[in-house]
Amino acid sequence: MARFDYDLFVIGAGSGGVRAARIAGQHGARVAIAEERYFGGTCVNVGCVPKKLLVFAAHFGHDFEDAAGFGWDVPQKPTLDWERLKANVAGEVGRLNGIYRRLLEGAGCTIFEGRARIAGPNTISINGQTVTAEHILVAVGGWPELPDQPGAQEYGLTSNEMFSLPKFPKRLIVAGGGYIATEFACVFNGLGAEVTQLYRGKQILRGFDRDVREFLGEELVKSGINLRFNTIISRIEKSGDCLMVSLSDGRELEADAVLYAIGRRPHTADLGLETVGVELDDKGAIRVDADYQTTAPGVYALGDVTNRINLTPVALGEGHVLADRLFGKMPDRAVNYDNIPTAVFSIPPVATVGMPEEEARAKGIPVDVYRTNFKPMRNAMAGREQRTLMKLVVERESQRVIGVHMVGADTPEMIQAVAVAMNAGATKQTFDQTIGLHPTAAEEFVTMRTKAPEPLPMD
Repeated sequence: MARFDYDLFVIGAGSGGVRAARIAGQHGARVAIAEERYFGGTCVNVGCVPKKLLVFAAHFGHDFEDAAGFGWDVPQKPTLDWERLKANVAGEVGRLNGIYRRLLEGAGCTIFEGRARIAGPNTISINGQTVTAEHILVAVGGWPELPDQPGAQEYGLTSNEMFSLPKFPKRLIVAGGGYIATEFACVFNGLGAEVTQLYRGKQILRGFDRDVREFLGEELVKSGINLRFNTIISRIEKSGDCLMVSLSDGRELEADAVLYAIGRRPHTADLGLETVGVELDDKGAIRVDADYQTTAPGVYALGDVTNRINLTPVALGEGHVLADRLFGKMPDRAVNYDNIPTAVFSIPPVATVGMPEEEARAKGIPVDVYRTNFKPMRNAMAGREQRTLMKLVVERESQRVIGVHMVGADTPEMIQAVAVAMNAGATKQTFDQTIGLHPTAAEEFVTMRTKAPEPLPMD
């Protein structure tokens, strides 16, 4: 008779949890998984997937305008049906929910719907029932925050609510300068809203290459976004049918909606972690070692709940590796955290892999930098002023490419392939010896020959 009810109990059916459960099941483990909200987690339901669908929708606003430059007559100004867009996005999200559930069922996993809590060593309680498992995996992800500023809790929105707004906001204020804030500012600007984006710092996308940050900021202003730096919201009050938003610089703005995209916290509250001694850091993230082991024997954690590299593909990779180690007899399996590509689906999008120039220099790595800035063919015909930035950061001694950064159309599709080359150890000479694909923007990566001048001192 088995000592435990399950070999693995997964708390959280997001990307990492589902992958771990599914692979463990395929290895023959007895697996259960609990989800209190929706299968697929943030990414599928209120994150990457529906946001990318809204990005597609926002692009059409520009496409209708650009068509005239290519000989098309658009008979009347197109209008957005927000209710239809919401319904279609929700339909696609629902389809993906079903796929995630079927993947788990196909792997033989037992599914519990509800909030699971650790009740003691190897013990989980859910829906009034208690079960046991040899291994417990916590993969509950993160949750968006609202600040304590007056009116924020009553009138502020988080990214979770932006996909189901009852009414399209003609005037939107976005607080924040990271991925989520910038993407939603671009989406609603493209859909026809008047957007103001506020950021407390000097430039958006902290942590990205400085050229990328400055270039994108300029492009967002060109597109019509009112981008304000060194500014935060101090108060929100209701004023008739709109919101009156007071800013830290003393100004006031009227808005129909206010989005706070100022950060996310690991969703670790009320999980019973303290009952087995799982340690958290000062941000509420679960502390783990290189094997995803927490401070409690038999309890593991991965993905955004550990607040390390908060990207869906990273959680997927970690879930797969953990299942292979525990049940697939592959103790040496590991996630490669080098050269992880990432994208910001702004308009235009940003994609990057490897080190920003500033990081390399801060580490004392002598680098050569290659950079180009141009107007793409399509925009020249369309009469659109949007430009593209491409940049290579090359380790001077070895000539190995250690950073690739781009802002422009189709950027994420290009950077995925570039990441493969970088992980294979590509040098600048490898790029130089590669024949370009013409006419494309991507060919610029293999035709840049002139080094950029040494930078001015950093701020």
